[in-house]
Amino acid sequence: MTRLLSTLAVCLCAVFSPRVSATENSPRNPVLLIHGIKDDARKMEPMARYLRAQGWEAKTMSFRPSWGQKGLDVLAGQVAQFVGENYAPGEKIDLVAFSMGGLVTRYYLQRLGGLERVQRFVTLSTPHRGTLLAYLLPNAGCRQMRPGSAFLRDLESDADRLAALDFTSFWTPLDTIIVPARSSVMPQARNERMVIALHPLMVFQPSAQRAVAAALSR
Repeated sequence: MTRLLSTLAVCLCAVFSPRVSATENSPRNPVLLIHGIKDDARKMEPMARYLRAQGWEAKTMSFRPSWGQKGLDVLAGQVAQFVGENYAPGEKIDLVAFSMGGLVTRYYLQRLGGLERVQRFVTLSTPHRGTLLAYLLPNAGCRQMRPGSAFLRDLESDADRLAALDFTSFWTPLDTIIVPARSSVMPQARNERMVIALHPLMVFQPSAQRAVAAALSR
């Protein structure tokens, strides 16, 4: 009876443990988390802490300025510099990017050689096809996030290159920052719809954190 109870306890722990395990053929790469507009590295720290608790090496970075005063291509250069300074040459990493950060990292991937460094790419509420709210600010970065901008058309011209990655795009139909919300849907991605009420909760809500961990475990 004691042995039976011990076995049952082990099985229950395995079922209810929150830890996410990578598959045998799916290496657990270091993860770099990228914030969105008007934020800094602190925005992504809750998700980074969650991933660290699950066994990932997770780093956050801040790009400057973050209000869109400079083009997203300029900010992508900061991502490339951070990767070069913090990871060994040739080391594969995974990227998790929120909102505007997803477009910054797409430029890094598609224009600055990031496709050679990155294995998994996860975006959260990223305006891949732009957002109408970008018309509220006239600065360089927001102009690039307007639907049909030259910046977005350029990235769209060879977006099929992203199919080489394990690319997941999370989006919520309740998003009032990404307008229309389906702007986050990409044909090259595994698009996962989440019912999350507010744009910032795509980073903070536990269900989103678990979903990102699962995407990084594939």
